[in-house]
Amino acid sequence: MTRQGLRKPPIPPIRPLPFPDIQGFAIMAIEHTFSIIKPDATRRNLTGKINAVFEEAGLRIVAQKRIHMSPAQAESFYGVHRERPFFKDLVSFMISGPVVVQVLEGENAVARNRELMGATNPANAAPGTIRKLFAENIEANSVHGSDSAENAAIEIAYFFAGSEIVG
Repeated sequence: MTRQGLRKPPIPPIRPLPFPDIQGFAIMAIEHTFSIIKPDATRRNLTGKINAVFEEAGLRIVAQKRIHMSPAQAESFYGVHRERPFFKDLVSFMISGPVVVQVLEGENAVARNRELMGATNPANAAPGTIRKLFAENIEANSVHGSDSAENAAIEIAYFFAGSEIVG
């Protein structure tokens, strides 16, 4: 009930979220990101444990397949690193065994996945992150994840048709 000259206070959002809309209420940033469980992790049967980390953190796996990358696929996918000294070793590693490529969905999925993975060098990764828990070293660091929403869209399209993303 309102009295003349007094206004009702605005109804607060159900839960605070990072991006306000034009009325001051928050909206969710649901996005997709791309993830690879690398050969060192699949060789040690860690797929389920790594997926559990994603799911416990609120990310949903909406597409997933186990593949063995060809040299051409790996060279193309990691082409951005072609001029770097580690490029050939990276390609050799990525074709050394099966990988699991997947699409993760959730609130701020790109940033959330990056947080869950931890630093590229597992020695510098925070406790509880995937790389701290499972990586063997800086090269065999168990997972890859997109670094931006734009790159996520490119990386997802590289491995998945739109019809394969279901959730």
